[in-house]
Amino acid sequence: MNPPRVSVIIINYNGGAFLQQAVNSLGRQTVRDFELIVFDNASTDGSAETLDLSGVPAGRLVRHPENIGFAAGNNRAADLATGKWLALLNPDTVAEPDWLENLLAAADAYPDCRNFASAQFDLTSAGTLDGVGDAYLVFGIPWRGGFGRPASELPGMGWCFSACGAAAMYDLALFRENGGFDERFFCYCEDVDLGFRLQLAGHDCLFVNTAVVHHAGSGITGRASAFSTYHGTRNRVWTYFKNMPPGLLLITLPGHIALTLYIIARNAFTPRFQPMLRGLMDGIAGVPQIRRPSTWKLPRHTLETRHLLSRMAWNPWLMSARKAHVRGLTSNPADQ
Repeated sequence: MNPPRVSVIIINYNGGAFLQQAVNSLGRQTVRDFELIVFDNASTDGSAETLDLSGVPAGRLVRHPENIGFAAGNNRAADLATGKWLALLNPDTVAEPDWLENLLAAADAYPDCRNFASAQFDLTSAGTLDGVGDAYLVFGIPWRGGFGRPASELPGMGWCFSACGAAAMYDLALFRENGGFDERFFCYCEDVDLGFRLQLAGHDCLFVNTAVVHHAGSGITGRASAFSTYHGTRNRVWTYFKNMPPGLLLITLPGHIALTLYIIARNAFTPRFQPMLRGLMDGIAGVPQIRRPSTWKLPRHTLETRHLLSRMAWNPWLMSARKAHVRGLTSNPADQ
């Protein structure tokens, strides 16, 4: 039997009814040449026991005895994948029937591109964007482009900094060559970290505006929970200090510090303040360890600094307002 063209991975941890909805949406895909691997991180809510995979062409459930996190879960599942392409889908998403079809069409149209981002809409509000690829401010602050913005602001197809792991597609060989996600992150920002490493290696990311999923946005962990706030803050620090080239690190560090203080001040009177402070302190304390050579060390830096800078955002207001940052198709990554 020939291997499938795409291996779709869903990492589940107490996904509840969300999980079956996500699987059912894959059962409605117009492309049928895919396998589904549901990797369960020791769920205790019964979502794995009641899961019905009969609607997908080829599906299997892999149960792990402990919760090893989103990053490690995807890596373990990717080890089992057999397709050329690796598509990641969160359990709190519903994919449009032509989601895979449009991602694969983009891969055919842009054969030099090896990672792709989807258009994400809020699952509970069709008129609201959930994300249009991840953006990265030159001062070391990532954000999900377009999050919470009106759906009318959906950009056309173009280049973004990295794919949001809730609905991404990577060349499986490229994913493996780069060690997959950095498992030290556990969850949050591991997709930005991988995207940064791919950018350094010369791989730009294509945002496919027609590849649509509807996303609850931390519907399982909680969008503003202490858990998501802590890990998001800590891992943001790690992504910056781990990946930013030394020269740019020295130049951008004052701006990074100023914007970090701004973000903390903006949350000073919210429940996010304490976990944000803990995440910041643990992030700084972990910088020496995160910069040590490891399975997820930086690839050889092949992209010229000026081209890396051209793929980042420069306006802090874009980050503050969570605006989209998608560069037009006239900007060809092969020319950069």
